[in-house]
Amino acid sequence: MTRRRLATLGVLLIFGCAALALFRARPVEIFDAYTEARLRLSGAESHTTTVRGATVHYYVMGPAQGPPVVLVHGLGGRSEDWRNLAPHLTEAGFRVYLPDLLGYGHSDKPGDFSYSIADEAEVVVGFLDALSLKQVDLGGWSMGGWIVQRIAAEHPERVHKLMLFDSAGLFVKPAWDTALFTPESATELAKLDDLLTPHAPNLPDFVVRDILRASRQDAWVIHRALASMLTGRDTTDTLLPQLKMPVLLVWGEADQITPISEGKTMQALIPKAQLRVIQGCGHLAPSLCAGQVGPHVVAFLR
Repeated sequence: MTRRRLATLGVLLIFGCAALALFRARPVEIFDAYTEARLRLSGAESHTTTVRGATVHYYVMGPAQGPPVVLVHGLGGRSEDWRNLAPHLTEAGFRVYLPDLLGYGHSDKPGDFSYSIADEAEVVVGFLDALSLKQVDLGGWSMGGWIVQRIAAEHPERVHKLMLFDSAGLFVKPAWDTALFTPESATELAKLDDLLTPHAPNLPDFVVRDILRASRQDAWVIHRALASMLTGRDTTDTLLPQLKMPVLLVWGEADQITPISEGKTMQALIPKAQLRVIQGCGHLAPSLCAGQVGPHVVAFLR
């Protein structure tokens, strides 16, 4: 073997060891970079706009002239959480917008913002205004579903059809410990994973450590949002009967965060609601069960 080949192998070995060390030190950042790359490879463009003086990041994907669909993520989430569901919509011809709420993802995290449902709803309306989106099909997941319920009730002219995925919003005290949304130990993280999805996999210790590190960075945003939500002042029980647009409820049958009973209550309250239950799925149905969820959403929007 020539010296040049030995040198090349040596360099590759060094880079390989460095990449492995980086992965073990920061697996969350590696996973985030991977999901962003997946979105971009599927045609998503990354942009920012200004709402209420703050920078809001978003992805947009799908045909430029397609009917606009805006999807809002949940508590502790980000726009990339829709990476598995969004392609179903773009392939059906829709123009899909995936904003990061203030405090999440690549958007600003202003210290003087309330992070309440009502204020995040106004941020989403401001986002629609900034992009000149007069009327959209609007969807939200978990806390995002709560946010879009308020938008649909307070700005019905902006919403053509509404989609709620494993949505919060009712005046119901959670049966689980809300502190788990900012886990401080491996045990708490495992409990959260079990709440979020059936048969949650066991994570390697180095991944657990990095998830806990990342969780600590933005825990203050989640604490502030939860504190506001738990007051009950933004709940939507009295707003849902006022909704006039068609509404699709999509629910994981095994959801423990917002149980299927809450989906059935919403269906009973909303005049034009249809409920689709995804068997074997939990609170993460729009991501982990996107193959089952996608056809229901496309059929509803069409």
